[in-house]
Amino acid sequence: MKISTVTVISLGAVAALILSGCSAGESSGQSDTIKVAYQKFGTFVQVDNHMKAVKAEFEAAHKGMTVKLVPIEAQENDYATKLALMNKSAATAPDVMYEDTFRVQPDSDAGYLAALDAYTAKWDEWGNFYENAKSAGLGSDGKTYGIPMGTDTRAIWYNKELFAQAGLPVPFEPKTWEDVLDAAATIKDELPDVTPLNVYSGKAQGEAATMQGFEMLLYGTGDTLYDTDSKKWVTGSKGFVDSLGFIEDVYQGDLGPTPEQALDKNVGNLVSAEWMPQGKLAMGIDGSWLSGTWLETGTAPWPEWSDVMGQAAMPTQTGDEPGATSMSGGWTLAMGAKSKNPDAAWDFISLALNKENSQAYDVAASQIAVRDDVSKDPAYQEANPSFGFFSDIVEVTNFRPATSDYAEISSAITVAMESVMTGQQSPEDAAAAYDDAVVGIVGEDNTTSGE
Repeated sequence: MKISTVTVISLGAVAALILSGCSAGESSGQSDTIKVAYQKFGTFVQVDNHMKAVKAEFEAAHKGMTVKLVPIEAQENDYATKLALMNKSAATAPDVMYEDTFRVQPDSDAGYLAALDAYTAKWDEWGNFYENAKSAGLGSDGKTYGIPMGTDTRAIWYNKELFAQAGLPVPFEPKTWEDVLDAAATIKDELPDVTPLNVYSGKAQGEAATMQGFEMLLYGTGDTLYDTDSKKWVTGSKGFVDSLGFIEDVYQGDLGPTPEQALDKNVGNLVSAEWMPQGKLAMGIDGSWLSGTWLETGTAPWPEWSDVMGQAAMPTQTGDEPGATSMSGGWTLAMGAKSKNPDAAWDFISLALNKENSQAYDVAASQIAVRDDVSKDPAYQEANPSFGFFSDIVEVTNFRPATSDYAEISSAITVAMESVMTGQQSPEDAAAAYDDAVVGIVGEDNTTSGE
């Protein structure tokens, strides 16, 4: 499936910037070594492979310079904690770091990141990036601090063979939450050895639970976490309670993994490398990048994946307009504020995200491209049969609040999810506890009632 130009342009709303700076050999500074820190977790090693390839290319072009790769093997929340600790000291702070888009603002506010505007202003490739995509790396002061490597959307991945065995329609086109839960119940009855539905949930999953689980539900209710007009956090939200109710239906209704499995930090790797390829999971709310694991270059090659797995847009709660919903985010490359050789750091970033390397990464990691010259390239369009579907749902996607207190709010959401999935609290009680937590984080004056 090919991606239309119109669809690609809409990707700009999702996020991304990129770079270019000094030409090879122009780098100057006190240090002849730059440190590049990034997450290396489980089966998702595409970033590691990309950094290794760019390191070799960079060192070949910059004689006398050394790139020290610092892969951090940790789940996302733990990765962020370790990165923050590194940034506390000039001795350990990285020159270049792999940074989640939602952490760019708080980390730039904390003084960990360097503004990149002086570099982007001089880069002749800057025009290849969609103008309305460049906001993903902006700090609260309006300056650019992070350069996204690509973007993503989320939907329901489902096993077409298992659906057929259970007598469910293929293609699967749910219109409401009830349709999704009914299909999961049918799988439970007809294929008792198969887990019907995975929805990431609980504290151990961190942002995966908040964004890929909870927010995929909440934004389908018509409610929101944050009122952008008043710049206040929403409390007393019916949609919040209903979203927790969906989590309760899945986990207390035996339609998902066991709570023990769901709270395993490694569950994401189990989903992509074992449960789906082995036919142990019928449906999963997950990201557009998932198939990157199954490509020939991935860590769990699965040649038949495109024949076996289908994709369905996540419906809104009751089928209300726009009928479907998604969440988009992505990761950036950022420069450390304590870098002793910022020109070299920028050279690395611009090399890592030039047209050739951006395209190689986007294909390997199953990313939605953010450069127009990549997204229009026939080789990119034809590289993965799921690119078209995931690009098309950009028009119904949503974004996390770009505020410095979002990370704490996200953590409070995972607490509420875990208390419901384990049966410790009702959705109503967990939502009330969340509301109290939000007031404690941002103050009563910075909240607004969703009632």
